[in-house]
Amino acid sequence: MKNKAILFISFLSALTFNGLAQNAGIKKADKQYAKYAYIDATQTYERVANKGYKSADMFQKLGNAYYFNADLTKAAKWYGELFAMNTEVEPEYYYRYAQSLKGIGDYKKADEMMRQFNQKAGEDLRGKIFKDKQYYMDEITANSGRYKIEDAGINSKYSDYGSAFSGNMLVFASSRDTGSLAQKKHKWTNQYFTGLYSAEQSTDGALGLADKYAKQINSKFHESTPVFSKDGKTMYFTRNNFNNGTKGKDANRVTLLKIYKATLKDGVWQNVTELPFNSDSYSAAHPMLSPDEKTLYFASDMPGTKGQSDLWKVAITGEDSYGTPENLGSINTEGKETFPLVTDENELYFASDGHPGLGGLDIFMSRMNADGSLQEPINIGAPANSPQDDFAYLIDTKTRKGFLSSNREGGMGYDDIYKFVETRKLVCEQTLSGIVTDLETGEILPNTKVTLFDEKFNKIKEVVSDDKGFYDFGTVECGKVYYVRAEKDPYETKEQRLTISKQTGKTDLPIQLEKKVKPVTVGDDLAKAFGIKIIYFDLDKWNIRPDAALELEKILDVMKQYPNMKIDVRSHTDSRQTHKYNEKLSDRRAKSTIAWLIKNGVDESRLTGKGYGETKLVNRCADGVQCSEDEHQANRRSEFIITAL
Repeated sequence: MKNKAILFISFLSALTFNGLAQNAGIKKADKQYAKYAYIDATQTYERVANKGYKSADMFQKLGNAYYFNADLTKAAKWYGELFAMNTEVEPEYYYRYAQSLKGIGDYKKADEMMRQFNQKAGEDLRGKIFKDKQYYMDEITANSGRYKIEDAGINSKYSDYGSAFSGNMLVFASSRDTGSLAQKKHKWTNQYFTGLYSAEQSTDGALGLADKYAKQINSKFHESTPVFSKDGKTMYFTRNNFNNGTKGKDANRVTLLKIYKATLKDGVWQNVTELPFNSDSYSAAHPMLSPDEKTLYFASDMPGTKGQSDLWKVAITGEDSYGTPENLGSINTEGKETFPLVTDENELYFASDGHPGLGGLDIFMSRMNADGSLQEPINIGAPANSPQDDFAYLIDTKTRKGFLSSNREGGMGYDDIYKFVETRKLVCEQTLSGIVTDLETGEILPNTKVTLFDEKFNKIKEVVSDDKGFYDFGTVECGKVYYVRAEKDPYETKEQRLTISKQTGKTDLPIQLEKKVKPVTVGDDLAKAFGIKIIYFDLDKWNIRPDAALELEKILDVMKQYPNMKIDVRSHTDSRQTHKYNEKLSDRRAKSTIAWLIKNGVDESRLTGKGYGETKLVNRCADGVQCSEDEHQANRRSEFIITAL
């Protein structure tokens, strides 16, 4: 049965066992202004860098500061320093450096940077389906085991398939013989032509006895795959090219498939009309309404079709008027794509034998983007899919219960309807949001522009934080790498990299922005303005290392800007070693720090200092307390307390 024709483009193939076919500024008062010194961190970083100090992080910040402000000349300078360090940088910096180089007319070097960018970022580019999907079985395995499936309880020894919800009824196609002796049979299969049947569905999901549905709709040929409007008064369905007693044929005298519409009046289905985009020369079948009922999806081999049958859509522009059918594009293959279903979760389910699957027709799902474009199809896995034909997927997104059709082994007839419960959603869903605040004060920052980029720094979405500082990007893809950039004057632009969890849930990304101009006053720790927690010394040493000198340059730069500023240097240790040892060691380190500042131009009268050893721990890690290395490290710190301005 696996090899039988499935779209059923022609009348003959329509009559196979499957019947018709598988479906943020700073607030400050004037009276406070004189009490503060305002430090431009970017300028300090630049002056420090111009003295020859090197730091990849510092060069990145400087390059970004000018790049984001479109000063490409300075951006090129600092990105150039970054690359001259020969450190590993993210691919995006190759792109930014290239753009900055173009800004100064260095196209040759810019082109080289772009070539390297493409080499480093090109691994994620997709090729053809076969190349992309050479490990498709791994995907199917990962997606499997999400359904509990069983016989729907309405099957016969004939073909039963293609179901639709209509109120508390399940309507489907069947070729069972419940008709008169004059009921016509197809000579290939010796089965009766399919007609519409229905079964009542109880609150627990059980189906009652099947009976003929809308007898006035059923003809002596095939009817199948109905779909109903929400008010239950309009039905679209598939039928052979036959209406009002007249059978239509193509040039080869073959009767094809068409989509019809009927209306319910006084409890009777009537006014059966074919849709205007039908033709005697091609088939159109398996209609499906979008949730807003403004678009009709269907399968067809009409001109413009890529394969044996493609999925199409057409706008419903009025009661009996329609737009021009549009091919759904990228999801269609040279094979068969058929039996569409569009859910209220912006998902398109369909059956295909053109995408890698388990065999025959497999059921796939493609997410629908806001602009109507479709994402790469995903095989929904076993046991929803089998080595045979699996199609006509139908789901209630609220209960996660539904039906599908299949001719898999173990069924009652040629095609059977199976009911299922989806125990885990196919696509992991994560939402990304957070609150933007001031790093120092914790004050919420409304009206902050927050932008979401993918891992290649393609802009995805831009939002503005509300009056509570809250921003929300909505749904993002699980397991993906994103970059979030927050911008608000007079704060430093901040960019964060994050990887979304692979489990459905919510990602909370708080953003703390640091002011470009940093207010400090008497009693403040100047080190905090630059995030200086530790001035590192070698074991049992107190000489200033190069990396410590980089941090001290920031303090030195500020003291040169404010000649009346006085600083008390306070050095601390953790509790490991004796109290006396730690007191002497920290005192030597405080004096060494003071000596460095004096040597580099700070008047001795502006500096005081002392070592406090382990007497002023910032946490619980006293003698005898077991602590982690990070906890001990928090106590090994240097403070630069402002004593005068």
